[in-house]
Amino acid sequence: MVVGLRNFTDGVGDGAGQPVLDFDNGEELMHVQPHVAIVLGNHPSQSPGTLFISSKQVIWLSDIDRAKGYAVDFLSVSLHAVSRDPEVYESPCIYTQIDTGEDEADSEGSDSECDGTLDLSKITEMRLVPSDPSQLETLFEVFCGCAELNPEPNEEEEEEHNWIFSADQMEYDPTGEGNSEWHFADNASHPIGQSNGHHDLSQPMLELQIGDERFEDAEEMEPPDCQ
Repeated sequence: MVVGLRNFTDGVGDGAGQPVLDFDNGEELMHVQPHVAIVLGNHPSQSPGTLFISSKQVIWLSDIDRAKGYAVDFLSVSLHAVSRDPEVYESPCIYTQIDTGEDEADSEGSDSECDGTLDLSKITEMRLVPSDPSQLETLFEVFCGCAELNPEPNEEEEEEHNWIFSADQMEYDPTGEGNSEWHFADNASHPIGQSNGHHDLSQPMLELQIGDERFEDAEEMEPPDCQ
């Protein structure tokens, strides 16, 4: 998979043509919307084209220039929304944010146009502007459906296992000399607080005082005298 926006000119037929899809691997054409302008980043709107939404990607082909077209996989679309605020953009549109695989600061701080050539690897925002704004809700629903068909790889597995640790990763301290009755074994391969490589989460989590007096059994508290 190519991360981010890319050029796409693989079409067949007259006019804007039809994009060549990977039918052998289960890709399906889900929706076609004609007369859609495209806006990449802060660049001017490009002449209207035809929007093709497949089960795996979003493709825009120019109606005028057969050599001009763009595509982005749904796995690279980190956000999509309907935008109708004229203070944000002059025309109602589908607004998308694109994951380029680079740090956000690097992408935004880099010039997306070099020597007059648009550098698609730096484009982090895309607007799709249909000539008929009443089609926005339909487009949004199609986007939502296709996004559900393309979940992040191993996302469910990571969410399930990130915070799970086994009994052999913990040791009981009956002496109470430590700050907690339970502490984590030094050889624990995945200590609690480590999630997706963010080790800075572990320290505040390990500072949890499980033996804190605030967690003492309520039964040990003497009931108030009732007169």
